[in-house]
Amino acid sequence: MAKEQYLTYKGYPLVRNGKTIYYGNAYDPFVIMIQIATTREAAGVQIADKVIVQLINTDPDVRPRDKIAKKSEKKGLYAAMDIAYIWLSRANAQK
Repeated sequence: MAKEQYLTYKGYPLVRNGKTIYYGNAYDPFVIMIQIATTREAAGVQIADKVIVQLINTDPDVRPRDKIAKKSEKKGLYAAMDIAYIWLSRANAQK
């Protein structure tokens, strides 16, 4: 079976499921979950407006309520991806 190729951003894979985007490797200590809360129309295309970014601990021994290490709300997908990369790089470098 061929290895699947994922879309990447600054070296980390992106996986989309509906209005949720997962950013990072699942085997790393942390991943990012980006949820598109609202969209707006620009030039006939729906674009992300309000976006929620969460840094998630992937350790299965951590309690579910403690899995969210950081959370922020951003205006637009570009700002969300920018902060997501910073958080993910720093969090995974510490472990």
